[in-house]
Amino acid sequence: MAGFSRTGINFSSKGAAFAASLSLGFLLDFDFFPFCSFTKEFFSDILTEILEARRTDDSFFVGWNDQRAKRTNSGARVGRKRMKFQRTTLDNGLEIVVEQNESALSTALGFFVRTGSRDETDEIAGVSHFLEHMVFKGTERRTAADVNRELDELGGISNACTSEESTAFYAKTLPELQERAIELLSDILRPALRKEDFDTEKQVVLEEIKMYEDQPPFLIDDDARSHFFAGRPLSRSVLGSRESVGGLTPEAMREYFERRYSPGNVVFVASGLVDFDKTVRCVESCCGHWKPFETSRQISRGRGSSGVLVKKREETSQEYVLQLMDAPAASDSDRIAAGILATVIGGTGGRMFWELVDSGRADVAALAPLFYSDAGCFEFYLACDPEDADDNLAIARRILDEIVRDGAKEEETERAKTMVLTRIALLGESPMRRLFSIGEEWLSEGRYKSVAEQLEEARKTTLDDANAVAKKYPFDNSFTVAIGELDSLRDF
Repeated sequence: MAGFSRTGINFSSKGAAFAASLSLGFLLDFDFFPFCSFTKEFFSDILTEILEARRTDDSFFVGWNDQRAKRTNSGARVGRKRMKFQRTTLDNGLEIVVEQNESALSTALGFFVRTGSRDETDEIAGVSHFLEHMVFKGTERRTAADVNRELDELGGISNACTSEESTAFYAKTLPELQERAIELLSDILRPALRKEDFDTEKQVVLEEIKMYEDQPPFLIDDDARSHFFAGRPLSRSVLGSRESVGGLTPEAMREYFERRYSPGNVVFVASGLVDFDKTVRCVESCCGHWKPFETSRQISRGRGSSGVLVKKREETSQEYVLQLMDAPAASDSDRIAAGILATVIGGTGGRMFWELVDSGRADVAALAPLFYSDAGCFEFYLACDPEDADDNLAIARRILDEIVRDGAKEEETERAKTMVLTRIALLGESPMRRLFSIGEEWLSEGRYKSVAEQLEEARKTTLDDANAVAKKYPFDNSFTVAIGELDSLRDF
């Protein structure tokens, strides 16, 4: 993700895609990407919530509200925890999706907008992320100082993030402050976009782009996706380029806002200890007057492009390599099997770990799936001494070929499944984690999955399912980018 403007924590598009994968209930393992600093920063909030999770008696929760017309609900119990799902749609098309958790002590809520870098053009590349920054610069009723002071008064966590497919504005606070949080977040979603703020913030974003240009892991991510998804919307960088951002005008940003921020393109999501009826009344009061208009998104399924790009950078001490290969999309039924298969191959304790990392041959060697609405990719990361890069890539290729030819084994698949199940269960105890899981799933698929449903789906995944993914996506179509001391890579 890019942007997280309030704290100065900014993520690349790789972080956004990885977060989207996690929102679908799969991987959380910092050993996968230890050389990418944003990973630990991004998930520190989530891990804090896991460690601080509390269970309370059922009497803690103050009852359920009656259902009203246009609403649906479902209940699920995980251990002692009771959850209830409810939703409604305002007359202007804005959807409200809530998962009530009677044992939570906090409320996480946010507005998820179905817009990101894939919805831009080359001329305005980076406008989604830049707009995310501008949202915090004030509204017709609030200055930038007002916005930041009131966010701080909510306590907890409040921020925003941009990815290829969505932009989210969110807060985690005490249940009694949920209405204040909704009112504030809804107001900043109608930003003033004042020219003096625009000119100042443009320099902030340009400096951010320069910062990432100094970090090889971020550079290879943008380069790899621009080539692997060449000619498709997913090829665009979330940050944009110095040229595209430098050329943006307030008028172009406003035109983009008026084209993408329709209430029908926005979902309000809340999780944790939430009063559903009060939430609906508050969102309706704050957002019911937003005027609806039509929005659309270009869908482009297909195989990725193949090739190799080596960029010499002598000041780096390691060779950084990223290889993208075809994988299921978020809407595909075999995405869970793909997550388990990737854990077998490139998770902690997976085949690549033992052959490349534990042996000391590489600092990082990991495989993870990333899921978008109309595409997916397996991402293989390697960080090692430049002189070992070719041999390590050959070992990784052998491991992938063995999986396709011989299949994964029952024991390692069950071990990987247990890891995935454990992560789903642990993260399911976090209102913030559930906020993003529900929000991203709803934006991409228009459906809700409880923690119990996610667990059951993973439990039902078999060895045959995992091996079927390897046959369907045999890692034979890839684009590889390397940054470091090397001038070239061997043909592997």
